[in-house]
Amino acid sequence: MNRKNIYLLSSLFFVVLASLAFASPDKNETEFTETVTLALRDVGNELLLDNNDSTSLVLPINKIEESKFKLEFEKELFIVPDSLVNAVKSSFEKSNLPKYYRVEVLKCETSEVAYSFEMRNKRENGIVPCGGRLLKDGCYIINVRFINSPVSSVGKYLFIAAMVVIALTILYFYFKKSDSKDNVEEDSNYASIGSFQFYPEQNKLVKQATEISLSKKECELLAIFVSRPNQTITRDELTKRVWEDNGVIVGRSLDTYISKLRKILKDDDAIKITNVHGVGYKLEVE
Repeated sequence: MNRKNIYLLSSLFFVVLASLAFASPDKNETEFTETVTLALRDVGNELLLDNNDSTSLVLPINKIEESKFKLEFEKELFIVPDSLVNAVKSSFEKSNLPKYYRVEVLKCETSEVAYSFEMRNKRENGIVPCGGRLLKDGCYIINVRFINSPVSSVGKYLFIAAMVVIALTILYFYFKKSDSKDNVEEDSNYASIGSFQFYPEQNKLVKQATEISLSKKECELLAIFVSRPNQTITRDELTKRVWEDNGVIVGRSLDTYISKLRKILKDDDAIKITNVHGVGYKLEVE
């Protein structure tokens, strides 16, 4: 695999990795919901057993919004806050659920909050008020909302930012290297003729940042001269290579193009195309 593909694939990898870290696939969301449902049913069972109730039902767990779930009971019950906190903590830990969550106990008739607490990793880091006080028999709904950890959220965004920065850095150096390589290749594909730089593949001459466009025939003739500086090249060879090899027979065309090249090169006294009488032409370079 060449270096170009390695740069591009590396950038793509880091971008995809950042996307995966940010995204929440449907499959993972479904598994999370199922796990929460099982854990809350276990919590409901523990609360009923505290009430010496082994027959009434824990009603179906409902997901009421993103990361928020509702636990309901078939019959009235009393709730001891400490027992609720411990049951939730134990079930969530066994199910490997997030350790940041908020629990609210609502009265069915009025939706008033009869009791609530919040956990943050450890009980001592959370808010767990009114331990030991009893919520008398009544109809209660227990809502549980999972909260993104501030630390994990910051870390997540820092991770995404780092992945994007790495990808952009790789792309930056890749394009910088490509541009540098292109410039080197372009610079290396020229021939120096006095103060001129001759680019045969681009049909141009460059002198002090000034570009001079050449016609195809001018370029072909100059390329022959540049390949053999200070050597006499016969008219027959020039005519054959530039015109006759392409199926074109010319009369005075060679002299016309030589004249054009002389006008282009006249700004540099160190080079000139001279006529070797009866033989051909020579590119004289000092």
